[in-house]
Amino acid sequence: MTGKRQWVTEADHYKCPLSAETQAIAKEELREDKRGREQALKTMREWIQNNARIANCRLDARFLLRFLRSKKFSVPQAQEALERYLLLRQTYGQAFRNLDITLPTMDYLATNGYLFACPERDRLGRRVVVARPGVFDPYKFTNEDMCRYHGIAYETLMEDEENQIRGYNHFNDGQGVGFHYLTLFTPKEAVRIVKNGERTLPMRHKEVHVINVPPGLKFALDFGMSLISDKIKQRVKIYTSLEKAKEALGEDCKVLPKEYGGTMPMEEMIALWKKELMASRALLLSHDEMGVREELFSPQAREGAVSALRANTTSCALGMGNSDMLGISGSFRKLEVD
Repeated sequence: MTGKRQWVTEADHYKCPLSAETQAIAKEELREDKRGREQALKTMREWIQNNARIANCRLDARFLLRFLRSKKFSVPQAQEALERYLLLRQTYGQAFRNLDITLPTMDYLATNGYLFACPERDRLGRRVVVARPGVFDPYKFTNEDMCRYHGIAYETLMEDEENQIRGYNHFNDGQGVGFHYLTLFTPKEAVRIVKNGERTLPMRHKEVHVINVPPGLKFALDFGMSLISDKIKQRVKIYTSLEKAKEALGEDCKVLPKEYGGTMPMEEMIALWKKELMASRALLLSHDEMGVREELFSPQAREGAVSALRANTTSCALGMGNSDMLGISGSFRKLEVD
């Protein structure tokens, strides 16, 4: 290659903005220290610049540290994760490009509290992410809409270095979720999305709390649990009532919206969250400049990043022409009847 390449962001001189406490956590849990960080960043940048498969990427430290921290500063693993991340973004282009919170559907999901992060952190300094899937109408929105909104939310959260190190505490409310939600993805799509998401998105999921699981969808929950790693599975706690969840969460409950036992009303939290999403909008849109040369990847790598997300989920909803959906839909229908 000749001439100076233009990267989405250039290499910068990293000045650690983290508190002494957070730096201590990073050293103990992630093997991060000043010397190792500097060497790892240098190696990552040189690797990107000399990697023919990468067409464009961010070179700033905050972005690269996502991957290094999620892989506990194993540079080879961070490189593999970064490559997979870029390939996933490009292959899922219809869902992970144009991450624009001002799109009407994205604004609707944010305004109605489909998924948002509470403004305060829990007792261990982790962002608490509230998910209310019942807000998502499968008859009105598509799986593409769902993936794009999650992309906006998670990319925004991953920019925060405190989050990169301390991780996330999730609180999920299944109220309003029904059988028709199973039409959003085929089982094959669900497997690929969960596997790719856990392996590729550099996020440390520390706790997952779930309430209001519809009894008739236990089969679907069991299927979803079978897709995640044992490590994450052990961190999932399901409660029979909000009171049981509040009891288990203890003092962390005050971080949640007032509707779940906290102090700040959900509406106020959502307003703050929307400001956070707007502040990251320009950066997220610049990610569309990142890309890979797919022809240089093996067919196996490309296939692993493909799930054939559909903008129109009608055929999936009807279970037509898809053996995977037909094979499992009988069990789903039985659950609905029971």
